[in-house]
Amino acid sequence: MNPSSQTKPAASNYRWVICGLLFFATTFNYLDRQVISYLKEFFCRSQDAGGFGWSNTDFANLTSAFTAFYAGMTIIAGWVIDKIGTKIGLALSLTIWSIFGILNAFVGRLVMMHVLIRSAFGVGEAGNFPASIKTVAEWFPKRERALATGIFNSGSNFGAMIAALLVPWCMIHFGDERGWKMAFIITGAAGFLWLIFWFWLYEIPARQKRLSKAEFDYIHIDDESAGDPPADDKAKKISWGKLFNYRQTWAFFFGKFLTDGVWWFYLFWLPDYLIKQFGMTKHDVMLPTFIVYGIAIVGSVYGGSIPMTFIKHGMPVYKARMTAMFIIALFPLTVLSTQYFGNIGEFGKMAAILAVATICVGAAAHQAWSANLFTTVSDMFPKKAVGSVTGIGAMAGGIGGVIVQKIAGALTDHFKATPQTAYLIMFIICALSYLIAWSVMKALVPKHKPITDL
Repeated sequence: MNPSSQTKPAASNYRWVICGLLFFATTFNYLDRQVISYLKEFFCRSQDAGGFGWSNTDFANLTSAFTAFYAGMTIIAGWVIDKIGTKIGLALSLTIWSIFGILNAFVGRLVMMHVLIRSAFGVGEAGNFPASIKTVAEWFPKRERALATGIFNSGSNFGAMIAALLVPWCMIHFGDERGWKMAFIITGAAGFLWLIFWFWLYEIPARQKRLSKAEFDYIHIDDESAGDPPADDKAKKISWGKLFNYRQTWAFFFGKFLTDGVWWFYLFWLPDYLIKQFGMTKHDVMLPTFIVYGIAIVGSVYGGSIPMTFIKHGMPVYKARMTAMFIIALFPLTVLSTQYFGNIGEFGKMAAILAVATICVGAAAHQAWSANLFTTVSDMFPKKAVGSVTGIGAMAGGIGGVIVQKIAGALTDHFKATPQTAYLIMFIICALSYLIAWSVMKALVPKHKPITDL
C-alpha cells in the first residue's frame, strides 16, 4: 500500500477536507485567545472612567499566566494525544478551552480571577497544535505537509481577523459593561459548532471509509521506516527522556522558543501599540489589525508551499525546508524600520499606514516560518512521536512567549511617557529572532537523519 513509483497526487482529495477541519479548529482557537488583546484598553482604563483600573504589568501578568499554563500543558497534551489519538484528543481540547472561554465572562474585575480562568483556558488550548500537527503527519505525505500546515495554521490569522471585528463590535453594541462579557460568551460558544463536523467527518486514514485506496497509498508514499506504521491512531509509550536525547528535539525546541514569543507579542500587544503610537480608538484599531492578520494568511499558505517548489526541482525534503526557512527568516528584518516609518512628525498621516505595512511583513513571515517549523517534526520523527515532540516544542514556544510578555509589560510601564521607545526595543527583538533561531537549528541538525529507533 506504499508504492514508491506513485509521484502524482491521487484523484480523490479527502485529505484536504481534514485540513479544512483543522483550519476551523485553529480559527476558533485563536478567536477565543485573541479576545483579551482587544479588551486591554478597557481593562487598563481607570475605574473612575468605567474600566478595571489595571496596569500594563497586570495585563502582562494575565497574558503571561495564560502563556505559561499553555506552555506547561502542551508537553502533556502532546503525550496524551499520542496515547488517545487525534480524534478524541482535539475534541477534548476544544471542549475545555470553549467552556473556560465562556466562564471568563463571569469573574468580575479582579486580576487574579482572570488569571485563574485564563490559565485553565490555556490548559485546553494546549492540545490544538500537537493534535493538528499529528493529524497532518497522518493524512499527508511529507512533500505536502508544510502546505497543509500553512493552510490550517492560517486559521490563527482568520480567528484573529474575526476577533478584530467582533470584540470591538461587542464593546460598542452592548456597551463596555456588558460588551466584554458578551465577547467571551459568543467566542467561547462558537467552537461547539465545530465538534459536530469533527465527529461526523474525521477518522484516521486506516479507518476512514470515505478515503480511496489510491489516496491512501499517496498519503504514505514517502514514509521512510518501520517507525511510521499507518495502521493505528494510538502509539506505544514513548519516553520523554529519550526524546530529549535527540538533537532534532532540541532543534525544534529552540526554533519555537526563540520565535513563538514574537507572535504572542503581535497577538496581545498590537492593539495597544496602535492606540499609544497613533492615538487610535478601539474602533480605529479594527481595520489595521484585520489587515495584518489577513496578510499573515497569505504568508502562512505561501510559506508552506515554498519547500514544494524546491522538492519538485530535486532538492531533498529537509534541505528544502531549511532553505525555505532561511529565506523566510530574512523578511522580519523589515520590522526594524517600524518605528522609523511610524514617526508622525516625519510621515504625517502616512506614518500609521507605513508602520502597519512593516508589521504585516513581519506577521506574514512568522506564519510562513511557523508552517515550515512545525513540519520539521514530521520530517525527522516517526508519526507515533509527532504529538509528543510537538508538545515539547510548543512548551518551549510558550516559555518564550511568557518572557516576551513580561518584557513588553515591563518596558511599556517603564517607558510610560515614551511608549515609542518601549516598542522600538520590542520590534528589534521581533526582527532578529528568526535568523538566530535558524542558526541554532542548523548547528544542531546540519543534515537530515530520520529517527528510526523509537
